[in-house]
Amino acid sequence: MLFALIVFTTVIGMGWGTASLSYDRLLPTLIGQGSFKEEFILFSIRLPRLLITLLAGMALALSGGVLQSVARNDLADPGMIGINSGAGVAIAVFFLFSPLEVGNFVYAIPFIAFVGALVTASLIYVLAYERRTGLQPIRLILIGVGLSTTLSGAMIILISSAEREKVDFIAKWLAGSVWGVDWPFVWAILPWLLILIPFVWIKSNQLNLLSMDEPVAIGVGLQMNRERLLLLLAAVALAAAATSVTGGIAFVGLMAPHLAKAVIGHRTQLYLPLCLLLGGWLLLVADTIGRNMVAPEGIPAGVIVSMIGAPYFIYLLFKRTNRWGEG
Repeated sequence: MLFALIVFTTVIGMGWGTASLSYDRLLPTLIGQGSFKEEFILFSIRLPRLLITLLAGMALALSGGVLQSVARNDLADPGMIGINSGAGVAIAVFFLFSPLEVGNFVYAIPFIAFVGALVTASLIYVLAYERRTGLQPIRLILIGVGLSTTLSGAMIILISSAEREKVDFIAKWLAGSVWGVDWPFVWAILPWLLILIPFVWIKSNQLNLLSMDEPVAIGVGLQMNRERLLLLLAAVALAAAATSVTGGIAFVGLMAPHLAKAVIGHRTQLYLPLCLLLGGWLLLVADTIGRNMVAPEGIPAGVIVSMIGAPYFIYLLFKRTNRWGEG
């Protein structure tokens, strides 16, 4: 059903836009029988953007699912705990101070974002870790939120004296505007997913154990620190790859794993495929609606996702608070 929804949303997105493309001309255009205008709209404008949002949504969803298992905290999300902000600061520094245009260095952008996200995640991990009790889930969220706010402020300071054109780009990035909309950006993000999705799948059993209490996981012989570190690196890389082409988008990594678990249960082998499809579909819908809502530039996908995700986050927060109160 989710795969059918993705196909349906993709078809809607291919025809819906400022330069409209008749739906009865989609199939002929796809098989090379369209006019120059139709092929340009479909292959140069619509399809790259649709694929990028789909892949980025999948990456963010999988990153969120891994983080929630590693941190044993349902509120963990790469956008909420500062990982996306760390990637954003690295991209902003590169964009503002590098002599190269971003488009000329497109394949390095995910790596630049990964370095920024990795430094941020390492700092969060160190501050949230205690030698006696291990990683503290609540502290991780609080430190992540605080660091995310600090990094957002640092980014504003960075752009305060920049050129107007570059300031506009960073502002759109902060709002979660999908800016990497050409085929090179698809090829830049795709290898990260082709490597990391199988890696996370191979680590499914370890994720199941990490979601449990530490004594249980240690009792069955799991090397907690090693597995946490490897999976945290995978989550950071996934979030960085998505952030490098879509900007700062939060809540996809929060909602998709929760919805997948609600539908099919908490076993990693079952909910991860559903999580991937849900994340891709959520961002695809948000971007399709956002770019066509207000002409000519539309509303950033990050804003649309936040309108749904923020109330959902508050609901989860109250749910956890009530659970603690009952305990």
